[in-house]
Amino acid sequence: MTEVSAGLGTGRASVGAILDFAWTAGEFTATEAMATTTLTRSTAIDAIDTLVSAAVLRELPNARVAGSYRAGRPARRFVLASDLGVVVGVDAGDTHLAVTISDPLERTLVHHRTDLDSGQSAAQRRATILGQMQLALDEAGVERTEILAICVGVAAPVNRAGISPPHPDGFWERTNPGLAEALADWAPVVEIKNDAQLAAIAEGSAGAAVGCRDYVALLASERFGGGVVVDGHVLHGAHGGVGEGVVFDHIVGVGSAFGLRYALQDQVRAAVESGEISSESAIGRLAGEDRIDPRIVLTAASAGDADALLATSRVGATLARVVGVLGSMYDPARVIVCGGVAESIAPVLTAAREVLPAQLHLPAPEILASTLGAEVVSIGAVATARMAAREVAVPLLAERRLSAVS
Repeated sequence: MTEVSAGLGTGRASVGAILDFAWTAGEFTATEAMATTTLTRSTAIDAIDTLVSAAVLRELPNARVAGSYRAGRPARRFVLASDLGVVVGVDAGDTHLAVTISDPLERTLVHHRTDLDSGQSAAQRRATILGQMQLALDEAGVERTEILAICVGVAAPVNRAGISPPHPDGFWERTNPGLAEALADWAPVVEIKNDAQLAAIAEGSAGAAVGCRDYVALLASERFGGGVVVDGHVLHGAHGGVGEGVVFDHIVGVGSAFGLRYALQDQVRAAVESGEISSESAIGRLAGEDRIDPRIVLTAASAGDADALLATSRVGATLARVVGVLGSMYDPARVIVCGGVAESIAPVLTAAREVLPAQLHLPAPEILASTLGAEVVSIGAVATARMAAREVAVPLLAERRLSAVS
């Protein structure tokens, strides 16, 4: 029994089969539903009529009314109702917050992104996240009662109950400040997920891993963290810690879980201190700044600047060691570098590809740059919320409506 039919209860298997079919069918006829679900004609029609009576499916004007009728009896046409509710995807990073309100199928209603103060307490962060979610709902003109499912991505391991384990410095508890409990009454389904796992879901559904069953989505801008997919399954672990970046604190040649932005900054400053890069050059002058914008170095490297290429080649060697560890542990076909830095990461990837084969005994995975940009976690959060709506929330809604009309 599918999750959809299970959600509709015993004796509702045919209704569940039609509902599951309707998610991807667009407009359809009973004949088309029969062909996919293998239900008999009478059973398919009964199930369709049941869902129409519950306002989960909507019957469209027939071919005669629509103006395309030619001869014979016009077929009845149906479509999933457009007013079932909304889903909410949230990317709650350490220094940013993105909230997306979408319909259950494909349309985005509201998306906004704002900076967060990384110095906020857990209570302040929780209040900010909830407040921004409510503002997004208000902007979309949606009530909380219309939410089908919520998925929030956080920069921390998260267990299956949505709770993060304790961190030695309290970082994980602050990053995920009791969100599962705080959002429990907001929607029928609330999922709190690790951000790298959501990046992996995004890459598999709309990015560089479409059609690939073994890959790692490597969030690499601020901190390293991998969303790992093996044999088509996103790996989780007892505490949601598969792919956690702390391992890189112990890898010679990496030495830290801090991501490529910091690696570029460190290499530029080290090369200036050693005299390999002049402090008076365009790249050398960046070393005196409090924070080096990685895009400046990467753009210069793409244009052939020798100083920038020196820095990016060394960062490429660091990335190769990171990918080598992931390749040895999980044997992926692809490692996809994700996050805002990915759009200009080509010089680093070129350098990494040259030295990667020496980092592992297995065939080296292909290293790719994500095309999903800074919104990769948001995309994964919305995709996860939509799947939860499809598998759990809408079947429950249909069950309630069917009970009310029976």
